Amino acid sequence: MRIDLRHGGLLDAMKRDFAHAPQPWLDLSTGINPWPYALGPLHPDSLTHLPTETAKAQCLGAMAQAWQAKATSITLIPGSELIIRLLPNLIAPRRVALTRPMYSDHERIWRRAGVEIVIADDPLDAVDDVDLVVICNPNNPDGRAWSREDLRAARVRLAKRGGFLLLDEAYGDLDEGRSLCPEAGAQGLLILRSTGKFYGLAGLRLGAFLAPPAIQAALEAYLGFWSVSGPALEAGARLYQDLDWQAQMRRRLAETCSMMDAALESVGIKAVTGSDLFRYLTLDKAHAVWQHLAEAGIYTRRFNGDDHHLRLGLCAGADLDRLVQALADRPA
Repeated sequence: MRIDLRHGGLLDAMKRDFAHAPQPWLDLSTGINPWPYALGPLHPDSLTHLPTETAKAQCLGAMAQAWQAKATSITLIPGSELIIRLLPNLIAPRRVALTRPMYSDHERIWRRAGVEIVIADDPLDAVDDVDLVVICNPNNPDGRAWSREDLRAARVRLAKRGGFLLLDEAYGDLDEGRSLCPEAGAQGLLILRSTGKFYGLAGLRLGAFLAPPAIQAALEAYLGFWSVSGPALEAGARLYQDLDWQAQMRRRLAETCSMMDAALESVGIKAVTGSDLFRYLTLDKAHAVWQHLAEAGIYTRRFNGDDHHLRLGLCAGADLDRLVQALADRPA
């Protein structure tokens, strides 16, 4: 599989493969906020001292307040990708229900662990037949979302049999009204949260895993004492407390999506879904369109075995004009 078919963010490889593309590159290959939180300077001690319990508590407290969750249910993690890979060491399901499309690392990791995979249009329909249901809410890449009520009911049914509901809420900051974080710690409920997407700080490598105490203890035994850096703890405490920025950014992202959808429709692309951090396009000859855009210096996300969809990160202004112009000349 070509490396560009695995995930986005590989701009250095794209520059190498399309060396004659016009500069600067427009990277729309990820669902990361293009208007990141402005952190400002961090305290020098966060770099020169080992992370302190005080810094950890401040970050946990800010997250708990933002998510209306119990701080005791939260384990700080260096990004959710690592925890996805550790999950087979924390729980031992025999059958796992997933959907397609979704963030592919989930299926890849459980297949590697030798677990039986059940692919369902709606994994919640399989709660009585599996030990683990994995849901990305909202889903990446198509933006599909599940209600709190349906997720709660599935969690209860799974927990009665010793099963688990795993919610990947990497994009949960877009709409906290769908999150189950307020119920974190309940039996059978596992939640992944990411800082990099909504706050646009993917390089910070900060996230959270919310789980019952026994699962938390098992994870912390793997992670050790200082799994999250001092700068990440300081940054997390700062940005999760900034409720005004969060509200303003949600409005900005929603408005940008509306503008993008209108611009895409102007060049004949009407089937657009996604979340407020990415748009999911349905169109013909998607791989040829991806190639065409890459040759124009625009990096988007395509999918293996799927020639009908592309995912785009957000853009506005001159960048949106550039995208629309390139799409207007796309292969017929």
